[in-house]
Amino acid sequence: MSDKHALFVPQFAMADEIEKTMNIHETAAEVPEGTPTEYAAGTTLALEGYQKLRTEIITARLAPGTKLRIREICETLGIGLSPIREALNRLASEGLVVQSAQRGFTVASFSLDDLEELTRTKCWINEIGLRQSIENAGPEWEEQVLIAYHRLSRCRRYLGEKISEDNRNPAWDEAHRTFHLTLISGCRSQWLMRFCETLFDASERARALARITGSRPTHLDEHRDIMEAAVDRDADRAVELLNKHFLKTRDLVRANLEKNVKGQVTPLSSKKASRRGGDVDVHDQSARAERKRKPR
Repeated sequence: MSDKHALFVPQFAMADEIEKTMNIHETAAEVPEGTPTEYAAGTTLALEGYQKLRTEIITARLAPGTKLRIREICETLGIGLSPIREALNRLASEGLVVQSAQRGFTVASFSLDDLEELTRTKCWINEIGLRQSIENAGPEWEEQVLIAYHRLSRCRRYLGEKISEDNRNPAWDEAHRTFHLTLISGCRSQWLMRFCETLFDASERARALARITGSRPTHLDEHRDIMEAAVDRDADRAVELLNKHFLKTRDLVRANLEKNVKGQVTPLSSKKASRRGGDVDVHDQSARAERKRKPR
C-alpha cells in the first residue's frame, strides 16, 4: 500500500461515525409519511416476515425443496396471511423461493451448475463495480475501504477453535459483507449495488449448504491484498485478486457439496444434467442415497 494511503490509518478511530454514512446494507424500508396506519403495519409485518424467512433460507436452516406452508409460517411467526404472502412473493422475485400452482411455495433448489453460474455472474458484475469505483470514486471511498477492512480484520471468523458453520461469528459475517460491498460502493449505480447484494447472499447460501469444515481459512490475507490493490488504484490487480478470491470460495464449496453427496454421481455438467432431465440437486441426491441405505 502506498504512503499516501497511510494517512487514512489513524482515522480508524472514527470508523463508527463514518460507517453510519455508508448505507451499504439497508434492510428496513421507510414507510412514507401520511401512510394509513393499517397499511403501514402490514408493510412492516411483511418486511419482518421477509427478513426472517430470508435468513432461514440463506443460512440453510430451511433446506432446498422444503415446502413452505403459509399457515404454519403464520402461526410460527405470529404474522397474518397477507404479509406472509407478500414476503414469499418478494423471496420468489430474488430466486430464493419457487412458486408453482401444484406445490405452492418451496425453497429453491441448488445444484453444482447453479454454483458455477452464480460464480461467473458474481465475477462479471463485481468487476464492473470495482473498476468503476477505482476509476471514479474519491478519497472518501478509499477511506471507507480501509475502515471496512480494518473492522473485518478485528473480527474472529469463528467463535472458538472449531471450524464449522454452527460456530460462525455473525459479527464477522456482517463485516465481510460490508467489506465486499464497500469495494464497489463508488460505482455510482444503485442498480449494480443491489444486484451485487443479491449475488453475495446467494453465495452465502451456497457456503451454508456446503457445511464447510476443516482448517482455519486464510481469507483475511486475501482481503488485505484486495484492499491494498483497490486503494492503490490498481484496477487490473484488484480485479484479478477479487476473482481469485471468488473462485477459491467456489472450489471449496463445490468440493464440500460433492463430498456431501456420499458417492453419488455429481459433477453435474450441463451434458449430464440434460440427459437426466435438468439440473440435479445435491441435497435431493443425498436424500435418495440415505433412503437406499435404510433397511426396509
